[in-house]
Amino acid sequence: MTSIGTRFFTWRFGEKVGEDTFGNEYYRHKNQELDERWVCFDGPVEASAVPPEWHAWLHRSVDEPPKEGDARPAFAIDHAPNGTGSADAYRPPGHDYMGGERAAATGDYQAWKPE
Repeated sequence: MTSIGTRFFTWRFGEKVGEDTFGNEYYRHKNQELDERWVCFDGPVEASAVPPEWHAWLHRSVDEPPKEGDARPAFAIDHAPNGTGSADAYRPPGHDYMGGERAAATGDYQAWKPE
């Protein structure tokens, strides 16, 4: 959750410009000369929860915030926050949580031996 200080600053100086599919809200300073931009997270403060289009706006790679219905490239997939440390973390085959059994070695590896 966003801190109480950020919530107060947002209430006092923020102008809401949009919201993403995760419920995060994006703001800019009412005084346009300051050009400050920030996000209020809907849940844990986690930078990877910011979708790429909003990341570009926050870091001033684009001037205008994304709008609903903006066209996305055909190859684009839906954004997912980093799952490390959560139940959504990637666990390769052979991990203890995935059964703990690794695939058998194929025999194509030869260890180096000094001459």
